[in-house]
Formats: sequence, C-alpha cells, structure tokens
Amino acid sequence: MPVGKHGPSHLANALSWMLLCGLLATGVLQAQTHTDHIADLLDTPGSAGLGFISRIEQSPYIDGGHRTDLLPLYLYEGERFFLNADRVGVKFVNDDTHRLDGFLGRRLEGFPEDEMPEILEGMDVRNTSIDLGVAYRYAQPWGTLRASVMHDVGGISEGSELRLGYSYDWRGQRWLLRPDITVAWRDSNLNNYYYGVAPHEATPERPAYAPGSGVNVSLGLYGTYGILKNWRLLGGVSVTALDSDVRNSPIIRDDLQPALFVGAVYDFGTAITRWDDDQIPLLVKVFYGRASADGCHMANIMTLSCTSLNHENPTSVTGVHVGRPFLERVNGWPLDFNGYVGLLFRDENGLQANGWQVDAYMKAFYYGFPWSRRVNTRFGFGFGISYANHVPWTEVSSQARRERPTSKLLNYLDPTIDVNVGDIFRSENWRKTYFGLGISHRSGIFASSRLLGSVNGGSNYIYAYLESEF
Repeated sequence: MPVGKHGPSHLANALSWMLLCGLLATGVLQAQTHTDHIADLLDTPGSAGLGFISRIEQSPYIDGGHRTDLLPLYLYEGERFFLNADRVGVKFVNDDTHRLDGFLGRRLEGFPEDEMPEILEGMDVRNTSIDLGVAYRYAQPWGTLRASVMHDVGGISEGSELRLGYSYDWRGQRWLLRPDITVAWRDSNLNNYYYGVAPHEATPERPAYAPGSGVNVSLGLYGTYGILKNWRLLGGVSVTALDSDVRNSPIIRDDLQPALFVGAVYDFGTAITRWDDDQIPLLVKVFYGRASADGCHMANIMTLSCTSLNHENPTSVTGVHVGRPFLERVNGWPLDFNGYVGLLFRDENGLQANGWQVDAYMKAFYYGFPWSRRVNTRFGFGFGISYANHVPWTEVSSQARRERPTSKLLNYLDPTIDVNVGDIFRSENWRKTYFGLGISHRSGIFASSRLLGSVNGGSNYIYAYLESEF
C-alpha cells in the first residue's frame, strides 16, 4: 500500500480531542499509584505505542493483601497533544530543557465494592475521579526535576495534591536505569476521603477518623531494556511511606507500601513519516453491525463456530473510523500497521437510551496469502481502547446476570478480514477500496485490569464495512 500525498491537515489533533472527550468523563480506576516515571516512554513527536504494565502491590488497607493489576498502555506523542498511561493533555512548552503541560488525569486510588477487605465492610466505596492539573519538567545533565499540581474536578473528594520529584537516567546502548524520588503533599479533602472514616461509617472497632493533610514520600528504581527493533521491556520497584497521620487511621496499615512493576511496550515509531503529517493518505472506514447472540464470543465468531445474531433483543451500531498508515512491510514481511480513531452510534432498540462510542486503536494487517496477487486479501487485528457514553445494553444485561460490574471504558479489539474491491471487479477506480467483515469487541481483559473497571466480559458486534484511501 503506497503512501500517498494528500489528506486533511491537523487530523491527528482533532482525533486526539475526540479521545480526550471520552477519557474526560470516565472514572473506573481502582489502583493506587501514579505513572509519572513512565510518562516519557515516547519522546518523538508523531509516535505511538502499545504495551502493558503488570503491577503487584501491598494494599494500604488493613488485611487488604496483595493486589495484582494490569495497566494497558495506550501511548501517543504528538506535536501538541499527548496520551500516556493515565493522562491526556496539551503541551504548552516543549524543548530540550523545559516542558510545561496541562492535563486531565485519572486518580489511581480507592477500593472497589467487590474487593473490600473486612475492615472496610459497611463503608462507602471510595471511587476514583478526574484530576485537572499542570505539570512541569526541567531536564539537565545532572537529572530531571518535576513538579505537578492537580485538583479533583470530578466532585468525588474535591481534594488537591502537589508533587515534587527528581530522577536521574543512566543510559546504555539498549538499557536505561532511573532512580526516582517523589514527595507528594495532599490536602485534607483528599486524605480524609481515601484514608479516613466518616462519622456515619464508625463502629466500635473502627472509630471515626480524619487524617487531614499530609506528605507521602516514594522511592523507586525503574528501568527499560530494548529487545528486537521496537520492543522494550519495563520493570521497576518502589516503596511509599505514607504520612504518619494517615498510618494512624484505623483502616490503614502502619507500614511501608511496596510495589513491583513488570511490562513491555512496542514503539511504532515514525517509520513512514510523522503521524500528524498531512502528506500521508487518509483512511476512512464506514460500517454497520448487529450484536451477536448471547454466548457467541469473539473466538467462536472468528473460527465460524458461532455467527448468530441476537434476534430476541437486537441492537446495532453504525460508525465511521478514520486513520492513517503507520508502518509498511515490517521487516520486509507482508505486514502493515495503521492507526485509527472513530465514532459510532449505538441503536439500543428501545431497551435503553441510544448512545455513542469513541474507539482508538492500532491495527496490524497481514496480506501474504497465496491468492493475494489476484485478489488482495487482508486479515486485520486491532488493539486499543473504547469509551461509551452509556454502557451498551448487551454489556449491562450480560453483566447483570452474572452480578459483575460494568465500565464505560474498556479494551477494544477489532479483528477483520477483507478483500480489495478493485481486484474483484477488475476496476482501477476501486483499487484503494476494501470490503470486509469484522467484530467490534469491547472487554475488560478477563477482570485483570482495574483501569477497565475489573470487568470480566464485554460485547461483540458483527459488522460489514467499506474502507477506502483518500
């Protein structure tokens, strides 16, 4: 697929704001960490990446045990906009020495109702919220200084936090090692909400308590190691000392909070040209689909062992995804990568209010089939993130039967197979158009990620589509 020389300007910026609108409204995280130490995994404007971090931590709550959480990494570094593990924002200043950002971030704290230790029984669930913040970085050969201030704009704790940090990078040809220290001042609203006991929650064993404002200190050692061409392994250990007034809370362990990180990231780089360069072709995909029958899961649909639609309570989706080529013929193989962002409308057929959904994903296409010289055939597989303004009815009903939680924000998979329309009809005018079938799949990765609401399940829509290059 050759790279063209046209396409609308500023597409990447517009698509970034579409995704930002979805992320702004969500609040599904239940982990307790921040990800400042991996905020610069991508440093080349126009680059994107996908990966994951598995975090094992000791819960701060008494008898909370160890918690393992999978944090998917959806990364984009534009000229002005950026998306990393837990925040999306705008760069006001960005040079070799100074960087000043405005951002919206998800506060990674709290405890969900289905994982409540005994000491918290009868207490209100402590939910996450959205922080509005400003972050500054000052880079010098002797290290990097960081400062950020953020305030809860989601109306949950209405608290504020100021973080100051220092890190130093040791670099080798393939590896990076980064010791880090972070000092965080948290106001009374924030600490009282996450670590306190309200008067109406008090019991003889759990008296009312308000820790007030305080200072937490975290020490960490993080590293990356490059393998193959674009893969990097991630790892790290950290320990956090909570403020003494927080540790005196009747629900909090009076001890250090250790954590371990292990993960990997694939940097798609800028092999064609910059992602926000308007000189590469625009890909437009329009599609219509119906919800699959209950129990007709993605793997069954892909293997054609189940292709039934839900006729009892039919719902449908209609959407447009736009994208651009990112990598072509990776390592000389018949394998391309494209990036997409799009919007779909969900017709809930009167079962609940209709809704919309924003999807953002990177997609691999394999086209090395023996017959592809006659009829170019592509198998595609997309991986990314999906935000729905209302949880789809298929997910609401399925999760309710199993008494499982739902989430507006979920992982997104997009397996497809298509053929070149121009090859089918021997028409040069249609050589850049493909017709195919696919599955629009939202899931919580088997309840392994609190970022995705600890959801075990999701939805599948079987759809037909046309995709063309402009």
